[in-house]
Amino acid sequence: MVARKIMVQGTMSDAGKSFLVAGLCRVFWQDGYRTAPFKSQNMALNSFVTEDGLEIGRAQAMQAEAAGVCPVVEMNPILLKPTSQMGSQVIVNGEVMGNWKAMDYYRRKPELIPVVRRAFARLEEQYEVIVLEGAGSPAEINLRENDIVNMGMARLADAPVLLVGDIDRGGVFASLYGTVMLLEPEERARVKGLVINKFRGDKKLLEPGLRMMEERLGIPVVGVIPMEEIDLDDEDSLSKRLKAPTGREGRDFDSRLDIAIIRLPHISNFTDFNVLERWPDVGVRYVEQVGRLGKPDLVILPGTKNTMADLAWLRERGLEEAVLQLAEAGVFVIGICGGYQMLGEWLRDPWGVEGLPGECVRGMGLLQTETVFAVQKMRRQIRGSMSGESRMFGEGRGESFSGYEVCGYEIHMGDTIKTGEGTFVSAGEPSGRTVIRLEDGRCGGMERWDGQVFGSYLHGLFDNEELTGRLVQNLARKKGIPLGQKKAEDVFSYKERQYDKLADLVRRSLDMGRIYEILEESGN
Repeated sequence: MVARKIMVQGTMSDAGKSFLVAGLCRVFWQDGYRTAPFKSQNMALNSFVTEDGLEIGRAQAMQAEAAGVCPVVEMNPILLKPTSQMGSQVIVNGEVMGNWKAMDYYRRKPELIPVVRRAFARLEEQYEVIVLEGAGSPAEINLRENDIVNMGMARLADAPVLLVGDIDRGGVFASLYGTVMLLEPEERARVKGLVINKFRGDKKLLEPGLRMMEERLGIPVVGVIPMEEIDLDDEDSLSKRLKAPTGREGRDFDSRLDIAIIRLPHISNFTDFNVLERWPDVGVRYVEQVGRLGKPDLVILPGTKNTMADLAWLRERGLEEAVLQLAEAGVFVIGICGGYQMLGEWLRDPWGVEGLPGECVRGMGLLQTETVFAVQKMRRQIRGSMSGESRMFGEGRGESFSGYEVCGYEIHMGDTIKTGEGTFVSAGEPSGRTVIRLEDGRCGGMERWDGQVFGSYLHGLFDNEELTGRLVQNLARKKGIPLGQKKAEDVFSYKERQYDKLADLVRRSLDMGRIYEILEESGN
């Protein structure tokens, strides 16, 4: 049986492509079709590790969840993780090929066409429906040559296209019309429907424009999607989550517990912290200026694609000194992945992974660790268990909850060890303690001797309900405020409810009869 295909492209970045792909995946899954998402080339710092240890974009993992299937590398064969204004780490079939400048990647794209073809062909063999996603806009005419993600991919897959425009930014008719008119005739013929996203107000006021658009372009408007609050994992730094004062748009910052996450220039996998927003009485905000930091109850240093450069940024902005002062004043500090590396005493780069070969940078000194960057990237899903006493995740008195299981995934280049176990030893203070022991015997989470500072490589750590609940209760205890017994909804149930809510929105907003006609035509 030939897999049916439909592709979602947008007039610009953040028009709602990932959102609509996830919604369609959920609808088709609900309707009994084995469905897979596909994005040939993704540029994002939020990534995910598959069960077989390969790295793909976080958005494709989210879309696979919506489709009720396990994420696999074929769903995103090329992932670009920006390391600077001019270059990115290039990940092909889940493994690092190297750091390339933008022009080098552009020149070498033809080499990657067979990679994309093979990945898509494997999905065609296993799934009944494939929902493809474009990137940016197909009207970027300077990038048309060797395109492998928009109309070039639609041609490779022989897929019909839905074109999505964002009305919330204004000028949606001009952007839809201009995008279509900049396409080549054969590309224009692939566009089978127009979708307007993020609409607010009375649709009747929009209808004259919809009719005029259909008349001028000869392409039907197959749906108008209203603005609705649905909580999905965000793809990249365009997320409104990073811009809203609480981390979530439309929520007043009146929470009793205040968590401040440092918004690093190369912040990655900030989806780690989405679950914190769902805990009652907890407010989450992203901070990039000292004046906005204040005195939160918890400071988090998140993951980053460029640890050493972002540590220098912290210092230049005065944020490092501010965090050190807060830690001295008794505020909890947590570092995840790159943030964990920053917390140590030294960062060493013998192979020039992030900077110059042999470069050595002083860390923040909040943990007695050092990190040595390595060429080989660590990528794996892994489990572990709490392995003893913890002041941060206990009652502040070293409560033991040994044996409690945790799970997550690692994506990092380099190893972090206690300095007491290596060459460099800090004198005068007890060393930190391992509070999470991974199933392979490695340290999965380290706490400073006084319980004020914690670091871990585990992404998804806060999805572990018991651990996060203990942290929240300890923050409240420390602040001297009572919290109710209500907990955050478990992660799986919450996500499932959001995907179902999204599917309902898509069904109400799109002409699903026409969508299925387009889909059926693609299989003939």
